[in-house]
Amino acid sequence: MLRLSFATGTEPGKWFTRYREYTSHELATADADDALADVLAGSADLALARVPEAGDPRIDDTFHMVRLYDEAPGIAVPKDHILAEMGETVNPADVADEIVNYRIPDTGVVDVQAVRDALQIVAANVGIVVAPRPLLKVLSKRQVVPLALADAPSAPSPRTFIALVWRKEDDGEVIQDFVGIARGRTPNSSRTDTKKKSARAKSLAKQARRTGAVKGKKSVSKQTLLKRKKGSQRGKRR
Repeated sequence: MLRLSFATGTEPGKWFTRYREYTSHELATADADDALADVLAGSADLALARVPEAGDPRIDDTFHMVRLYDEAPGIAVPKDHILAEMGETVNPADVADEIVNYRIPDTGVVDVQAVRDALQIVAANVGIVVAPRPLLKVLSKRQVVPLALADAPSAPSPRTFIALVWRKEDDGEVIQDFVGIARGRTPNSSRTDTKKKSARAKSLAKQARRTGAVKGKKSVSKQTLLKRKKGSQRGKRR
């Protein structure tokens, strides 16, 4: 069985479905604010983790890490805010006077619970929240609108990315099959345990198709000859 912990704000449902369809491995999943912490605690084998662009000091050379995609920064505003009505990318200058309830720190380490708490204040029509946009999309309620946030030329927002992280000592087929699926491999190209024909089996199948085709041609040829023979005999009787 593969025990996988995925970071809040990620939506890996399609990977879970494909993993169950393409392999015979059992899969147990759990949503976590800090997916890597579950691997460190031994309650998960694989983490779909949010990692600061500068790196996570907990990920040392005893771990494997596969970077999957980058997260763009976003901003959450009250639904009645003029920016929410415009629905466009927000420039930092447009919210320079707003109360900031939460902002991604310079370390890039996102405190998901702090984001939740800050969004409750935004829902009360007070201030804004700056966090990874995928996280804001998942956590925002009806009273909050998540939007794209442009970088300030002098102070760009710290970046985060999503990666698969696991201990090297735990590496194996069960984990590698999921890594392959997350990286876009299909049943024909991924390292799944689906049975595939060997080169010899493929060769024998090809020969069988050829033999069948030849037999079919011979059968047709005999029928044609018989028809011709009968036709010639009728002509002689006349």
